[in-house]
Order: sequence, then C-alpha cells, then structure tokens
Amino acid sequence: MSSNNTKDEHAVLTFSRRDFIKYAGMAVAGVYIAGCDILSGKDKHALGFILVDMKKCQGCMSCMLACSLAHEGVINLSLSRIQVVQNCFAKWPDDILLSQCRHCMKPACVAVCPANALKPDFRYGYVITVDEKKCIGCQRCLSACPFPPHKTVWNFVEGHSQKCDLCAQSTYWKTKTGLRGKKACVEICPVNAITFTTEIPEQIGDSGYYVDLRGDEWEKIGFPKD
Repeated sequence: MSSNNTKDEHAVLTFSRRDFIKYAGMAVAGVYIAGCDILSGKDKHALGFILVDMKKCQGCMSCMLACSLAHEGVINLSLSRIQVVQNCFAKWPDDILLSQCRHCMKPACVAVCPANALKPDFRYGYVITVDEKKCIGCQRCLSACPFPPHKTVWNFVEGHSQKCDLCAQSTYWKTKTGLRGKKACVEICPVNAITFTTEIPEQIGDSGYYVDLRGDEWEKIGFPKD
C-alpha cells in the first residue's frame, strides 16, 4: 500500500491524551499493567475477558473506531479487533452482532499457527498476542476460529494477523493499559454495552460472553429491559 491515496487514507499519527479524547470521545487514566508472574505461559489462559450486551448495542461502531485508533493510529473499521456486524434484513435484537475475541481456554488460533506467532504473553495476563515478525501471512488462525465471524482479523495494511490483546499493545493510546488498565472499546461505548471481567465466562455456547448490562435505568428511558 504505497500510493498517495493509501497514504492519505491511512496516515499514521501519534496521539496524546488530549488528542485521543478529541477523536475517540473518552477520558482515559493510566493504571499499571499486570505482569508479575514470570512463568512460561505454555498452558496459561487469559486472565481477562470482554463481555457484550447485543440488546443494548446501538450499532454506532464507536468501539471499532476507538480500537483501530488506539492500536493502529488511524480510524479505520477494517483494522479494528472488535467487529460490529449489522444485518439490515433482521429485526431487533438479531440485527446486530458484536463480535469480540473470546480469549479461549484452548485457542484454536494458537494450535494451527505453523510459525508459532501466536502465544500467551505473561506480560499481559497471558492474553494471546501475535508476533508480527513471525507471522507468515497464511491466515490459518483466521480460518481456524470456531466462532464466526473469526476473532483473529487480518491487517491488510501491514500484512499480518492481529487480535484483541485487551489494549495491552495499544501503542497510540498514551496511557497504561492492559489487563488492569483501560480498554478502548469499553471506555468509548456511549451506552455501556461492553464490559470487562476477570471471571472466566461459560465456555459452552455464547451465554457467557453475551450478557445483560441493561439494568433498571435502561427501562426508565424507554428501552426494553428484556
């Protein structure tokens, strides 16, 4: 991607705290990154998870914009690690699907990678990260994901796979993030339809990851609670 159009569309900038608030519309505050345990991480699973409420989601895609901005320095839906899939032919609540990495206990993306580019990183609470230098671009991790749409996504600009890292490597968001820090998608959501937990969600089916975040206040402003 070396044309002038591409450069204009994907101009990379570094963002100060003031800039990030301006473009993403959220306040951020630094907290420390977890990483005291220095075990090998061979059989470790992620210590944090993103949960969503699809009945509360309004499909604004703010989470996608914030994700790409924090990680890639650009506002680009195609570079987001969380995806909002809309079906204009379906009725509420089946018209919107929030697709986030499940941080599986036995991640298929790790198992199929021939280059060992995906691994649990003890520095970030054993969340699976992609070593961009090792990634050979085979995209097997994308096709191996058993939860469509696949949670590992393709970075078409740099030519490697990438996935949610709980914002541990959000290099363009100048605050401390990660397991115990801020998550761009959680912070930006205007209706609080995304949350973070350290409790392991139910692994069978989707009920553990698709939760009810509405509460009584949601019903008071005229939206259905159920």
